[in-house]
Amino acid sequence: MRTANPSQQAPVTGLILTGGGARAAYQVGVVAAIARIGHESGAPAVNPYQVISGTSAGAIIAAALACHADRYREGIERLVRVWSDFRAEQVYRTDAFGVAQTGARWLSMFTLGWALARWRRARPRSLLDNAPLEDLLRRMIDLTRLPDLMAQGHLKGLAVTASSYSSGDHVTFYHSEQDIAPWTRSHRLSVRGPITIEHLLASSAIPFAFPAMSLPLQGQHEWFGDGSMRQTAPISPVVHMGAQRILVVGAGRLQEPNSHRRVSTGYPSLAQIAGHAMSSIFLDALAVDVERLERINRTLSLLDEQTRQQTSLRPIDVLVISPSQRLDDLAAPHIRDLPKPVRAMLRATGVAGQGKDTRGAAMASYLLFESSYTRELIALGESDTLARREEVIRFFGWPS
Repeated sequence: MRTANPSQQAPVTGLILTGGGARAAYQVGVVAAIARIGHESGAPAVNPYQVISGTSAGAIIAAALACHADRYREGIERLVRVWSDFRAEQVYRTDAFGVAQTGARWLSMFTLGWALARWRRARPRSLLDNAPLEDLLRRMIDLTRLPDLMAQGHLKGLAVTASSYSSGDHVTFYHSEQDIAPWTRSHRLSVRGPITIEHLLASSAIPFAFPAMSLPLQGQHEWFGDGSMRQTAPISPVVHMGAQRILVVGAGRLQEPNSHRRVSTGYPSLAQIAGHAMSSIFLDALAVDVERLERINRTLSLLDEQTRQQTSLRPIDVLVISPSQRLDDLAAPHIRDLPKPVRAMLRATGVAGQGKDTRGAAMASYLLFESSYTRELIALGESDTLARREEVIRFFGWPS
């Protein structure tokens, strides 16, 4: 028997949470501020996001929100507590031996060659060992609750994305209330079924930093990494699951000011190149997809009603909230808060972390799971969202 849910009377709202490693703390601040705005405006104390889609670290936050869909505000408070008290050791091994087993050995291959690694039968799979993250996720997220939450009407669907190193395809794994047929596009496919902790680990496996995960797909196992790679249409999953309006929460350069910045004139380090590549992987596709959606909305607005009825396209209200400050620059002063073995490894790649020197800070910002940094990002997410209070209220249709 379905439980009556006031939120079902409103248009189906989709929430999209992007990737970005530690930078996803900004997203926690945004959803916390939205919950506060809803409470202060007298909105019903129910989950406002019927469809949730997440990628990379955003997949972890998305799953946590989905599993607390019946206790929405309690779930938000728990998220804030976890991300406010983060330590890097909760996500990856930070002890000297652990870092030496992965990062130091991996970096040494650039000098000694992979032949030596083959001779030693010791091929490191990633820069860091994220085994602690699996333990944290199993304590924090109970995905077995999803079927009951959907049956009770608290949630319509959850989707997480990952990228197959084995096939080169981008895969969306989704668990939905309704029988939604899987969709397939060029090098993009979707798979319906239960979502597990392994799916979250695969989606959040930052390239090079964390190891790939093996997942079953169409009768065989494939190796998957971060879902932000080759993600050409981040908005697509929530649209396919029925979203009629979409809240997009970024964690990077979607709406940052074009202020004057210091420019390094020296040859870029490995860390600078890696940070630039990560920014492209995590952020560029989302910006393009938002622009595409807004362009479709503008085109549809020019058509008369009869012509609109003849097309399968429909206008979708979209609200985008992203950082008003550069998260790379905010990360630089906090690099010193990382454990010494991790700092030493990052320094070997070209991360500076000294005073105002921000070289390599972009790369470090994805791995900076330290409370001094995550708390600053949560506060920024809250302030950016509260500054747009009236937009949020209009988007959700809450009392002003």
